[in-house]
Amino acid sequence: MPNFNDIVGQEAIKGHLMAAIEQDKISHAYIICGERYSGKEFIAKIFAAAMLCDGEGEKPCGKCHSCVQAFSDNNPDIIKVVHEKPNVISVDDIRSQVNSTVYVKPYADKRKIYIINEAEKMNPQAQNALLKTLEEPPEYVVIILLTANMDELLPTILSRCVLLSMRPVRDRDVRKFLMEEEHIPDYKADVCVAFARGNVGKAKLLARNDDFDNIRNDAVKLMKHIREMDVSELTAAVKKSVDYKLAINDFLDIITVWYRDVLLFKATADANNLIFRDEIQYIKKAADVSTYKDLQDIIDALEKAKQRLDSNVNFELTMELLFLTMKEK
Repeated sequence: MPNFNDIVGQEAIKGHLMAAIEQDKISHAYIICGERYSGKEFIAKIFAAAMLCDGEGEKPCGKCHSCVQAFSDNNPDIIKVVHEKPNVISVDDIRSQVNSTVYVKPYADKRKIYIINEAEKMNPQAQNALLKTLEEPPEYVVIILLTANMDELLPTILSRCVLLSMRPVRDRDVRKFLMEEEHIPDYKADVCVAFARGNVGKAKLLARNDDFDNIRNDAVKLMKHIREMDVSELTAAVKKSVDYKLAINDFLDIITVWYRDVLLFKATADANNLIFRDEIQYIKKAADVSTYKDLQDIIDALEKAKQRLDSNVNFELTMELLFLTMKEK
């Protein structure tokens, strides 16, 4: 079963939580902030198990009855707050799952732990309801809020919690994890690391996703030939991109990494540090015909396309404008 040693990176958070366990100085409320897939839930699960562990030595021991229950999501003293509405944690959710049960003592252990994932989805009424518990919690209660956006939480909530912010994991550590733990070949690990940007969970998802290879191949094919495409071919490419509408950020990230490779090669003439070094003849060709400004304009256009799509601007129009910029530059 996992323990603190299985958390990749995040040394500051690990150190803080392990010290809290060892010294038995556990706060009544924590906020763990990190982007989606970064491992917040994994850290919270290990911390919760450690707090309730009955074993000897390093905690969580992974062997005691409490640990077995915790890692199988069956420990009655670890409550995960759920919500029916996908984008909102309502005041009723907090009242029914937290406030109404906090004064019921733990079933078997000395602590009762509440984990609220996607805490940024709590509306103001829900946060104010939770605040009442945070202000005067029973001594055995620990509340762990997991969030991708701390700015959505009220200052009064923030002031009553220990704030733990996750940091991007070093590329070499993510690469090592993928190759040693996930048994991913080096060439694929390099690509996943580049797109994950320090997010271990995202790197893991990409490595396991067969569709990612298809997205990568189509994106690379487009990059290699976009300058020579006529209008009909460009239109076909736009229509093809609709296939990746649900994974469009991955598609655009791949294109962004391609142009960063072109920019890097143009500046250094060194292929060793390129992600797409297996496509060096096309990278070199693009570097020869594009100026530094052209390449930066394309990278800026890619970021702008993401923003437009996030704002629900017409998908095909956004992609058409982007591909035209890429062709002309």
